[in-house]
Amino acid sequence: MKNYLKLMCGAIMLFVFSACNHAAQTEAIDEPSPVTPVQVTTVRDSALSEFLEFSAVSAYLEKSFVKANINGYVENVQAVLGKQVGSHQLLFSLITKEAKSIGNSVNKLDAGFKFSGISNIRADQAGTIIQVNHQKGDYVQDGEALATISNRNSLVFLLDLPYEYNQLIDQNRKVDILLPDGTKMAGTVSGTMPSVDSSAQTQRYILKIGAAKDIPEGLIAKVRLTKVHHTKAQVVPKSAVLANETEDEFWVMKLINDSTAVRINVKKGIENENTIEVLDPKFSKTDRIITSGNYGIADTAKVKIQK
Repeated sequence: MKNYLKLMCGAIMLFVFSACNHAAQTEAIDEPSPVTPVQVTTVRDSALSEFLEFSAVSAYLEKSFVKANINGYVENVQAVLGKQVGSHQLLFSLITKEAKSIGNSVNKLDAGFKFSGISNIRADQAGTIIQVNHQKGDYVQDGEALATISNRNSLVFLLDLPYEYNQLIDQNRKVDILLPDGTKMAGTVSGTMPSVDSSAQTQRYILKIGAAKDIPEGLIAKVRLTKVHHTKAQVVPKSAVLANETEDEFWVMKLINDSTAVRINVKKGIENENTIEVLDPKFSKTDRIITSGNYGIADTAKVKIQK
């Protein structure tokens, strides 16, 4: 009788355990897989360039000195620091010390003599007055500098380029110059200095620009030099390409149907602010690549496309 009860108890326990195990398996099978909402795009062909950016400083190469042509006193001054002047514009009037001493006495003796002792000094070229050395009443000598004018047509940007990148100049004779206010200007490499800075190992290049708005001297701008240019690159948005922690392995998540994404390892090429070139593999124009929602999902992940 005792053996019979033991057998019955064992059978009951086995049945209960088997039922629980089956219920657990059924529950696991019935649990739905998580679905990740994603956004997708397709690959496209586009011209793509990789740039290097360097700083360049504005400078006026030509400066003219307005000089006195007699010994005498400054009688009148029209030169103002920072003023834009035109070619042959009157800047100074000088009077000899003899004329200042005797005044109009000679003319009173002989009205036809027309002696004034006044000498007018004019600008040799158009530009901006960057220095004024004398004011009204000053005594100056012949050949003494009265003011300095920077030639507005001589504006250039000076680029100090590390010598290791000097080969880029051959393929970047025309460059883009970006000013701090967002203005973009076209520049041309017009010359270079025949020496290298011994401490920085940089060589100075002169970038000539066309007619432009007035730019102050000493302004720091950015110069873009093209390092690599591909006319027909296979590109995807930057957000589509994922990488491991060491950034030596890259992949994208591609849809194989409307609800499943698989991982595809890719070889990355050049990139810019928004796009990345995919060198390998070559995708079809109809392949759908995930751009949003792809971070952290596993291979063969379940997804749902969002419009």
